Amino acid sequence: MKIEKGNDKSSRQIIVTALVTALCLIGDSMLYIALPIYYKGVGLQSLWEVGLILSLNRLVRIPLNPMIGWLYRVLTIRTGILVSIVLAVITTVGYGFVQGLVGWIILRVLWGIAWSFLRFGGFLTVIECSNEFNRGKLMGTYNGLLRLGFLVGMLGGGVLVSIFGFNSIAIFFGVLMLIGIPLVLLTVPSKKAEEKREPLNDRFVTIFTRSVIVVLCSGLLLAFIIQGMFTSTISLVMSYHFGEQIDLLGLTVGVTALAGILQGIRWLWEPILTVKVGSLSDGEKGRAPLLILFLVCAAIPLIVIPISTPIYLWLASSLIFMAAGTLVTTLVDTLATDVAKHNAHTNAVITYYTVCVDIGAALGPLVVYLVMSIENGILLTYCFGSFILLLLALFWSKENTNILENKLQIRN
Repeated sequence: MKIEKGNDKSSRQIIVTALVTALCLIGDSMLYIALPIYYKGVGLQSLWEVGLILSLNRLVRIPLNPMIGWLYRVLTIRTGILVSIVLAVITTVGYGFVQGLVGWIILRVLWGIAWSFLRFGGFLTVIECSNEFNRGKLMGTYNGLLRLGFLVGMLGGGVLVSIFGFNSIAIFFGVLMLIGIPLVLLTVPSKKAEEKREPLNDRFVTIFTRSVIVVLCSGLLLAFIIQGMFTSTISLVMSYHFGEQIDLLGLTVGVTALAGILQGIRWLWEPILTVKVGSLSDGEKGRAPLLILFLVCAAIPLIVIPISTPIYLWLASSLIFMAAGTLVTTLVDTLATDVAKHNAHTNAVITYYTVCVDIGAALGPLVVYLVMSIENGILLTYCFGSFILLLLALFWSKENTNILENKLQIRN
């Protein structure tokens, strides 16, 4: 009976952390819908400034993540998440008051810090509250629930801003985030991740084991393809194939609207799919076989997407890729917590993993649009992405043997 209560408590901590993260995300998500339309009302002068503002928080996270990882060696998980809530409240309320590019740059840098604290806190909470038998399910729960923040921010924010105005809704969302403070105080563990002190040379060797390197490379490449390549080019590829307006079921739909609908569908299914695949990965065969399967499932539609096909086949291919992308992201996140849990330097592994993910996501659009500028660039880009996914599947098929051996040793 104690085991069940412990599992219930762990699940509750994960759920609260995920929901608090989702709550803090709604302001950021609202910007992607509202800021390109209402940018002049907040003192921005051009769309390039909007692009800078929307990407700046991700760019600043790359150099900041190591510092946040170090701070989590000093701060408790609870304190780190509370800091992130306070910063999220300040930045989101600030969206309703600040005018001009300089002020918005400061707000987005603060949000980058807040998101780093949130993401680290989420990973460390999963590590502290999970074991070999439920880590996949809990990571799936965490990833699925936090995506609700994107959905509410983009859909709810877009509707509410058009009714009540940008400034009012930004302030409302910021105040709403204060709900997270008592939730965190009541449920999130007040403990730090333990790490061993070792000489620098020994520390480097013990951190960068084979499993850690494979996970870091997987996180970087998947972020490059899913967050960087696909997400940033889906509207462009759709427009290239079908034009700015698409006839669908007797209705004329704009490309950007349809791309938004596809993203909305993804966020709706994520809470269900991530928990299911996470639970399956906790079984005897482990996570690697599922990861290999879904990497192949993601690679196949990537070859179809850049080719001129009927609209319904194209949409089906895109949805299959998005579903597979959701699943491989959850599985690699879980594998990252696995290797971090069994590494002497948990914080360091999570630090390097988040840095790699942010680098992949930031480099994706830059590299992809350079390649797309050449002849047959779209086809080359997506075929390259498919090749990378198949290569990852091959690497993980070799790594699977080591993981199974380690898991058997732990169970015995």
